[in-house]
Amino acid sequence: MKINQFAHLQVDHQQKINELQKINFLDADSRALPLNDLYLHFLRCALIEAQSSSTFDQKLHALLATPDQDLKDYLDHQQLTLEVFYTVAMQLLGFEVNDDFEIDHLFEKMDELHLFHHAQLNDIDDLIDAWYDLLCTHGKGGRTYLDLLAAKGYFKPFWNLPVEQKPLIFNGKTQPVFDTSKLIREVVYVESSLDTDHDGKRDLLKAEIIRPAETNDGLKVPALYTASPYNQGTNDHAADKLMHNVDVLLKHKQPNNNTYEDIEFHEPAVELPPARQVQGETQTAEETFGHAKAVTLNDYFLARGYAAVYAAGIGTMDSDGERTCGSKEETESTIAIIEWLAGNRRAFTNKTDNIEIKAWWCNGSVAMTGKSYLGTLATAAATTGVDGLKTIISEAAISSWYDYYRDGGLVIAPGGFPGEDADILAEECFSRQKQAGDYLKCKDQFNHDLAEITADQDRTTGDYNSFWDARNYLKDVENIKCDVVMVHGLNDWNVKPRNVYNLYRELDKLPVVKKLFLHQGQHIYINNFQSIDFTDMMNLWLANKLYGIENHANDFLPDVCVQDNSCESTWHSFDGWHTANPETHQFGFENEQLVDHATAPAVKSFNDQLEQAAFDQYKKNWNQWRADLLSDEKNALNNNRLIFKTEKLQHDIYLQGCPHIKLDVASSVDKGMLSFMLVDFGMAKRLGEVPATLDLKALDAGYQWRPDDLKEFKLGKPTPWKMITKGHINLQNREHPWKTDELVPKTFYQFELDLQPMFYHLLKGHQLGLVIYSTDMEMTVRGNEDITYSLQLENCELNVDYEELN
Repeated sequence: MKINQFAHLQVDHQQKINELQKINFLDADSRALPLNDLYLHFLRCALIEAQSSSTFDQKLHALLATPDQDLKDYLDHQQLTLEVFYTVAMQLLGFEVNDDFEIDHLFEKMDELHLFHHAQLNDIDDLIDAWYDLLCTHGKGGRTYLDLLAAKGYFKPFWNLPVEQKPLIFNGKTQPVFDTSKLIREVVYVESSLDTDHDGKRDLLKAEIIRPAETNDGLKVPALYTASPYNQGTNDHAADKLMHNVDVLLKHKQPNNNTYEDIEFHEPAVELPPARQVQGETQTAEETFGHAKAVTLNDYFLARGYAAVYAAGIGTMDSDGERTCGSKEETESTIAIIEWLAGNRRAFTNKTDNIEIKAWWCNGSVAMTGKSYLGTLATAAATTGVDGLKTIISEAAISSWYDYYRDGGLVIAPGGFPGEDADILAEECFSRQKQAGDYLKCKDQFNHDLAEITADQDRTTGDYNSFWDARNYLKDVENIKCDVVMVHGLNDWNVKPRNVYNLYRELDKLPVVKKLFLHQGQHIYINNFQSIDFTDMMNLWLANKLYGIENHANDFLPDVCVQDNSCESTWHSFDGWHTANPETHQFGFENEQLVDHATAPAVKSFNDQLEQAAFDQYKKNWNQWRADLLSDEKNALNNNRLIFKTEKLQHDIYLQGCPHIKLDVASSVDKGMLSFMLVDFGMAKRLGEVPATLDLKALDAGYQWRPDDLKEFKLGKPTPWKMITKGHINLQNREHPWKTDELVPKTFYQFELDLQPMFYHLLKGHQLGLVIYSTDMEMTVRGNEDITYSLQLENCELNVDYEELN
């Protein structure tokens, strides 16, 4: 266990005094107390569950001060010392004596756990400093001590603070001084500049708002806006029925000389219906709602002076329009809500009366939050440069839909979802279908337009075309003017790492502040992890971006924060998607080895066809397929791939960026595809890609407010290998994904490609391996064809960037 804190601001002594006074830990009388008495005063404030002197003494007796004295007995006879302060502090933070730490090795253990501590405690000023920083310190339960106190009701007396004293800032972050039992829930309908269902009326978009009661008393708050197409429900059964068959042959494509200009998307001119005529204005909504499908990060901030806004967008239940999966219209639908929040667009209390309602409670500053499709729409919105959007926190977000559903001229499924495509996702999220009366009005038009999506996405060739170009947000990155937080899993094969890597590199060219967090998980959130204070960092970030608090978030938070894959609870900060001194290393192919200089010309071949029984088995069991693909032992896949390995490493290395491959390849027929895995070969315990749940409902977002599970990645049983990254290419798209090349059977062609990006700690004694194969049971089409692929090894090489670690 390690506690990696990046949001604990180190402030001067006077600021500590001022802030402790602000949250009622200090006043003029308490500052005049002797050392032990001030310490007892702090404890009385903190142990709020003890409501009498007897129960307070009982709490002190329960805390150990020295190996042979409890805290009450100790303080009755001796002066507080640094060792006793931190022995008790560890217990207050949830660490258990003799289980999590030993008193005789207290500070060694605190250093091992990365817990902040002071070096001296000799007087009142030292105690004030130590207590302030204890409140800011993360404990075993994944929250700061002050957050633990908040969950017990410490800030309940602050609910009645005058609005001019809210939000309350401590250590640069907003504190939970808002009564979540009094949150106001209301619905409005934002008028968009769209008519996607072609009914002659501008699409109205339902938005659900949760805001503090204090907004009714004049407080203006920022909005955390989550655009979630899933928010109003999904059509899982209908989508499942439309899933595409992937057990089909790879198609031979007719060669062409397409340039990018030939397929570039140009937005057509659209004649909009007239805007609605306003019939009146009000500040009172007419509709409310119950429990929203909330984002837990938003829940945390609802107690801290923010509003949460949820909108599912066009084509969802209670909204107008159609789902179009990643289109320009979808982006316009997303930013319409921001424009209303910023005072630049109209909304109505219902869909018929045209009574306008403004976001009068909002201070005009908006952040977007959410993972996957939610984070994708945040990225899309940012690329419009819409006014009012100050920052996005995009997690596991798509930056180009081609990189989600395609790769290198191939139809490539999101990991775990073979057969899914843009049309399937549009159908799944078209929740207007759930209301039969409303669906009746738009059914025919939607089915017509869905058929167009199916045709335009082009599963036949897998090429990049104008459909995908319209869904490439990277083209519009130059419009971004808000600051950006990106979070992505290095083992996320749903939204593959290329999506965040490409966005990160494009943002490098802009004068915006960006922060990147790379974890070792799959498609997950990280705001409930024990080892990192992500929620605190976002508190610091949002206080700065949306409330204008001068807390130095831009400089204080790490630019790139990467979770180490080789051990538990370890995060490193970097200046970019690289270590300090990476170097490019070139490996040649020789027999079954990756070598510095290949010397023996040779041709190595493999065939893609399997016995039918093995093929049927692997379709059902991807884990077995992957294990056999990478195994040295005799199995059904031995002749269906080539494996090249380095010698065992003499040093640890940090792999980073995109592995670059140069190949000289021939196919036995006039079509072909290749797949690649870069692999860590070596027996070791490895982090699970799905975090373990350490404690159910352990993280309270406030006082008697929504809880979340505490999670962490844990090392599993030893395994002989770990896939680092992968990639795919259609051999007829050797130059560009929009250009189809000829492929003459048994003719060698040279080409180059990048695999998905990585950031990986490879240990001494392990081997770096490259596995070359064709059919990817999880992602590609599965034709099980008799195709032989041959490599001229002397013209093949692998280039990787890495730094040796001593």
